[in-house]
Amino acid sequence: MAAARERLRRLAAAGVGAILDMTVPGLCRDPALVARAAEGTGLKVMFATGYYTYDNLPFPFHYRGRGKILDDEDRMLESLFERDVITGIGDTGFRAAVLKIVTDEQGMTPDVERLAMAVANVHARTGVPVCTHAHAPSRRSLDQQRILASRGADLGRVMIVHSNETTDLGYLEEIIAGGSYVGWDRCGLQVAVPLAVQLDTLAGLCERGYANRVMLSHDKASFTDWFTGAEQDFVLPDWQFTYIHGALLPGLRERGVTDGQIEQMLVGNPRQFFGRNDGPPAAARPPALGAQPPAPGAG
Repeated sequence: MAAARERLRRLAAAGVGAILDMTVPGLCRDPALVARAAEGTGLKVMFATGYYTYDNLPFPFHYRGRGKILDDEDRMLESLFERDVITGIGDTGFRAAVLKIVTDEQGMTPDVERLAMAVANVHARTGVPVCTHAHAPSRRSLDQQRILASRGADLGRVMIVHSNETTDLGYLEEIIAGGSYVGWDRCGLQVAVPLAVQLDTLAGLCERGYANRVMLSHDKASFTDWFTGAEQDFVLPDWQFTYIHGALLPGLRERGVTDGQIEQMLVGNPRQFFGRNDGPPAAARPPALGAQPPAPGAG
């Protein structure tokens, strides 16, 4: 806890004002623990709801849901997400600020499609924005946009994440043409694409006038049960909370990206994404913990 809090203090000192924690059920979500870590750091934290799977839902949903033995049209699934948004996550009192869809290389499996439709329906009722996990090399976000649009979702309230794991500018332009934001959210993580090439691609998007459709983040946790911190730091030394301000922004400036474009990606776009007033009445969209837009200069 002390180590996590110190990392978050350093992040706040770098100029970041708010974090969106995209951990949802399926990834051992614990908002109360995160809130304890953020206490006293000066950071605002927003939470997410949804379910993290690349293929199948848990066993209860094998028997209950759209087309199942107990056909409730996935109302129970939707009610879980809607409760997180309207009432709060468990007994924490923290309400989810975004809904999450996950589509990886396996594609839009039947259960993942059910999840996507459930999220789209809750989005339509509450106006809460949607952030997605999308496997960029296989262009999975286009399936997500198709499902969301078919349920009447506002694609302008959707951010397609992990987009820096491709160099295909045409694909990224398709996401933007569909109305969604591009989440450049694995900054410092070079698995699919080298970091220098990621910078080149992002600078290319800015050169084409798309800085107003991109948001930056790390997809980084202080601790994970997948690998030890030492193992991660050895294999991925640049994947740190400080990478955006310490390396990515200088690299973008070297490639001709302006301070205005950087401010747009770090501050203007998140403020627009979370601060829009269209959709359902404000009473149907309760604020989440720290859901205020970041102050100018924040990340």
